[in-house]
Amino acid sequence: MSAPLNLVNIERVHKAHGTTVILDDVSLGIAAGERIGVVGRNGGGKSTLLGVLTGTQEPDSGRVTRRGDLAMGVLDQTGTLPAGTTVRDVVLPTSRFAHEHEWAADPAVRSVLTGLELDRMGLDSPVAPMSGGERRRVALAAQLIRPLDLLVLDEPTNHLDVEGVAWLAGYVRARAGGLVVVTHDRWFLDEVSTTTWEVADGQVHAYEGGYSAYTLARAERARISSVVEDRRMNLVRKELAWLRRGPPARTSKPKFRIDAAQALIADEPPARDKMSLANFAAKRLGKTVYDVEGVTFTVRGRGPVDDRDDPAGPADPNPPAERTLFRDLTWHVGPGDRIGIVGVNGAGKTSLLKMLVGETQPDSGDIVVGQTVSAAYLSQHVTELNPKQRVLEAVQDVARIARIGNQEISASTLAERFGFAANRQWTPVGDLSGGERRRLQLLRLLMGEPNVLILDEPTNDLDIDTLTALEDLLDGFPGTVLVVSHDRYFVDRVCDSVVALMGNGSLAALPGGVEEYLRRRAAGEATLPGASTAAVGSSSAPVVSAADARAARKEVSRLERRMLKLDGDEKKLHQQLADAATDFARSAELDAQLRAVQAEKEQVENDWLAATEVAEG
Repeated sequence: MSAPLNLVNIERVHKAHGTTVILDDVSLGIAAGERIGVVGRNGGGKSTLLGVLTGTQEPDSGRVTRRGDLAMGVLDQTGTLPAGTTVRDVVLPTSRFAHEHEWAADPAVRSVLTGLELDRMGLDSPVAPMSGGERRRVALAAQLIRPLDLLVLDEPTNHLDVEGVAWLAGYVRARAGGLVVVTHDRWFLDEVSTTTWEVADGQVHAYEGGYSAYTLARAERARISSVVEDRRMNLVRKELAWLRRGPPARTSKPKFRIDAAQALIADEPPARDKMSLANFAAKRLGKTVYDVEGVTFTVRGRGPVDDRDDPAGPADPNPPAERTLFRDLTWHVGPGDRIGIVGVNGAGKTSLLKMLVGETQPDSGDIVVGQTVSAAYLSQHVTELNPKQRVLEAVQDVARIARIGNQEISASTLAERFGFAANRQWTPVGDLSGGERRRLQLLRLLMGEPNVLILDEPTNDLDIDTLTALEDLLDGFPGTVLVVSHDRYFVDRVCDSVVALMGNGSLAALPGGVEEYLRRRAAGEATLPGASTAAVGSSSAPVVSAADARAARKEVSRLERRMLKLDGDEKKLHQQLADAATDFARSAELDAQLRAVQAEKEQVENDWLAATEVAEG
């Protein structure tokens, strides 16, 4: 294929980092209008491939050619933005929009500003004090509104909730031009991709269709070549069986022959035997897991205090600020239940999990925990471990053998299933990446043999193969599973039912799953967090004035800058603790400092929630 036919071509490219070969004699091209999803294990070379395609990394050998007039936009994982700029400077530069009416009249631009919540963030807000997630949304918006021949996105769904991911999929699917996207969000891949590239062992294998089509094609290729291990094939069979039992649209795109793949799953049972798991769960857990009765929980904090620039004059220097997350909430969780929890950002999903495990207490009402409940809680923060300890040692500290369902699994075997090969199991914890530490945290939870798993965003930083292994383990888990996740595929795959925090203090069952939640959101049934107090509070609740809202926005910015500073302090203290691991006196001193920083960080986050409530009026 000649270069002019494609936007980008790479020919016989070789790329290595040290002695590790990342790309080995790889040749491929990107055609105009083609939408490509890139998958593979963490560290397998996906970001390197994007770097070679976009020119940010040079190959060691081989050739990369790009069309001469190619307009290409790139979103990397750094979130770096020009210093001293505002949202408007980055997203709506005067070089393209000399006057406001030029972009205000463009429905595509307005859709991006609303879909990524930049209008609520404020176009004149400086980007420097923003959180990593906010800066990433700004960077994404800047690329989406440009007329590009090729858009290259590295993990664009990070920091987006279910609704944001759905909006992004619709927008990307409708835009003209080519697309290359690296993501672990399998639902998003199915929605936007017409081709899938798998980066593995130095090679890039191309498959027609999105994630579902890729799974079918990979199974067919593995069956013909007969080189895939039995355990890996079992995982693929289970995945295929689940996909084929799902909506027909999932497999309507593939044009390759799938008869052989169908034969693979002809006798494959359902992923979970719900009756036997439920019976086993009832024996281990009894009749009660969690009974939430009439619970009310309010987040309290200090409101804005700085209004010196407010032309309306000074306001109350200490106005009350509070937001009711739950009001008279009743919810029953039984043995063997597998429940996904969704909701708007700030609706209280994490707060609900923390109440179940006893980390926070409700203002009123009762939470009854079953006597036989042994819960394992995976928070969004990776638990710090001894950085000098080896991976296998950290797992064996919990147990050497775990029983999950009817399987007995050794620590080493389970570690291998979660992507820690035999040689990697002797890596010091301090040398692990963020995603690997997340996997280690999951491993340690499972080795503790809990009968209730409470998972808050468990898919963060996990690649698709690791997610598949986790789902396979959860298929045989006989206890109760509660999951908060923006990963729709994971929720559909693991959970039997879905509930939503609607933002007004209530919890609603969703027989139609995430799709029903999005329909309700579109119909306005789920409110924004800032509206929850007015929706469930008394009719005498005070109306937030424009002056208070402006002052609150300033306070939100100040608190976000403080959170950024505390994040940096926390990272430094973690590193100092690692360096002082053998000095017990110094370690104790640093640990005390770390606890103080974490406590202040939690208080600042609560204050930020309260100030955000006032800022949103």
